[in-house]
Amino acid sequence: MNTPTHAPSIVVAGGGTAGHIEPAMAVADAIIRLRPDAKVTALGSPRGLESTLVPARGYQLELIPPVPVPRKINLDLARLPFRVLNAVRATRAALRRVEADAVIGFGGYVAAPAYLACRAGRKIPFAVHEANARAGLANKLGGWLGGVTMAAVPGSGIDAEVVGIPVRDSLSHVDREQLRAEAREFFGLPAQGPVLFVTGGSQGARSINDAVVAAAPYLRAAGVAVLHAHGKNNEVSVGKPDGDPMYVTRSYIDRMDLAYAAADLALCRSGAMTVAEVSATGLPAVYVPLPHGNGEQALNATSVVEAGGGIIINDHDLNQATVRDSVIPLLTNPEKLAEMSAAASVAGSRDAADTIARRVLRLAGVEVPVGDNTIGMA
Repeated sequence: MNTPTHAPSIVVAGGGTAGHIEPAMAVADAIIRLRPDAKVTALGSPRGLESTLVPARGYQLELIPPVPVPRKINLDLARLPFRVLNAVRATRAALRRVEADAVIGFGGYVAAPAYLACRAGRKIPFAVHEANARAGLANKLGGWLGGVTMAAVPGSGIDAEVVGIPVRDSLSHVDREQLRAEAREFFGLPAQGPVLFVTGGSQGARSINDAVVAAAPYLRAAGVAVLHAHGKNNEVSVGKPDGDPMYVTRSYIDRMDLAYAAADLALCRSGAMTVAEVSATGLPAVYVPLPHGNGEQALNATSVVEAGGGIIINDHDLNQATVRDSVIPLLTNPEKLAEMSAAASVAGSRDAADTIARRVLRLAGVEVPVGDNTIGMA
């Protein structure tokens, strides 16, 4: 395959939630590592988190109207064809502006218009990546339209190459042992002893927060320190003095590499990106799947749990007693934690971002041999 004479222009379409945006940004970073002169543009909607997250990562953002699919027969469903047409027109205009050579979509509100726009007009090659254990409608459409399909796990509902979930480089190659002292000092945690990292995502999870706060006396008695990211819309109170190193609370953590490095075990939800990040760093985890939806959160964690890198506790079973009887025994068993860490590392996908970036660059006419970290500028 011949390398194009111009710098390749790649569009990543993954707006709405962090679960769609983070893998898109991880692949964008990998594309720039592999082809430093590439132009990467993100496609998003005004309603999503991408309006903040994408510019913060240094990428150009093109906005199109979102196309949510109503789940009920109502007036919104009748308007859907017009919304799709409007979004596809806006997407085609954006692809023309950036002279896109290839597109990759990650699902969400902007992916379907991107796939349709690629099949209209000048037929831009495109790829699809499904992060969840069960594919969404947009990515099923992308596969049906002939996109190159990739998935995080087998059995997602689309015929796809299994490549894992792309994770940002600062996490996929973090050395937790090397960073441990710095990380614990950063958060004001004890230098020695086990640390439990608790997170329910950026918004927090009340059931997780309540269970861990209730178990705080047992954790302290066992010599376990806690780093608790409780969410921006939640508050927690454990009756501790300010500066207590045994229970550190944060509404939000933007240095997740240090949070994972400081911890010996995570207690968290099992969204696709959470599982990917935690396992890529080799951190053992207690996964508490979100009790709503179609059960995909439990499926997201299945491969890591089956490999021995974590356990699952159902949301309705999580309480003070389960933290005391299931979580604390893990944290106070260094040999078991070491076994789980090794298993999580094997189950994680540290190279998924580079693998996907190579596939997309190939669609754009750029071949990057496996093993090469960069390709020279044309």
